[in-house]
Amino acid sequence: MDIEARSPSAADLLSALNYSVSKNVGDIISLSLGQGETCSPVSLATLHQAYRAAANKGITVFAASGDEGAAQPACAGPLPFFQSVSTPASDPLVTGVGATQLDASVKKGAYIGEIALNETDISSIPFTFASGGGFSTFFKRPAYQDGVAGIGAFRGVPDVAYSGAINGGVIVIESFDTFPAHIPHQITVGGTSAATPQWAAIGALADQLAGKRLGFLNKALYKIGKGGNYAETFHDITFGNNTFHLSDFSEIVDGYNTRTGWDAVTGWGTPKVAELVPLLAQFVKKDDSKGL
Repeated sequence: MDIEARSPSAADLLSALNYSVSKNVGDIISLSLGQGETCSPVSLATLHQAYRAAANKGITVFAASGDEGAAQPACAGPLPFFQSVSTPASDPLVTGVGATQLDASVKKGAYIGEIALNETDISSIPFTFASGGGFSTFFKRPAYQDGVAGIGAFRGVPDVAYSGAINGGVIVIESFDTFPAHIPHQITVGGTSAATPQWAAIGALADQLAGKRLGFLNKALYKIGKGGNYAETFHDITFGNNTFHLSDFSEIVDGYNTRTGWDAVTGWGTPKVAELVPLLAQFVKKDDSKGL
């Protein structure tokens, strides 16, 4: 079910989120939106309580980690950019989703490999189109990230990733905001906003297999990532970075490099769904979100 906010303002989006949770309209919430942590007109503590209410009802929340790499635009306009993670992906009760560029067989779709999303040749986008990631300045490192190499005192983002490049991206038919007016045409979209609903579908598969709502997934995801099942459940992305720059290189925001295991570009990587889903159904516990 689609829940449409009255406007894109933070207050109206919070109202839509609260409505979704209070009315119990679904098992999974997918949020393809975000802004710098310091830019939110609604306090992050208030938003955190909304995600707490979702977790208490067993509702899983996924959010896009952003498409400007390690940067976010200034709060009052599109420029300048500054190093920041995106909220709501940075909330510890939300599963933040980054993006990759997938290489697959043209004929059969067989997996070949992936690199971190960082496209610089998209003519319609005047800046790096890269997987959002980095470290919160508001949320301390949650317990499920304890012991993860590369994560210091604050929450690291994203948690996971999925294919999201525009080159080879999702083909959709657009029939609004077009010229001439309302003539449908084909466009290709991508980014973490494309990756996130695909993870929501994976969450739905895990719910279906378990025969119940699994709700908060991060503790289980990190248990898998830190354990002996990692290689069989995730594609570990070890090539690329999320350094941001304008197309003319007049502005650069240093990002992070991918590495073995978790990193602040693609999280644990992309899922091997057939192997991951049964483990999520097995590992998620009812009280996993307590204390966050």
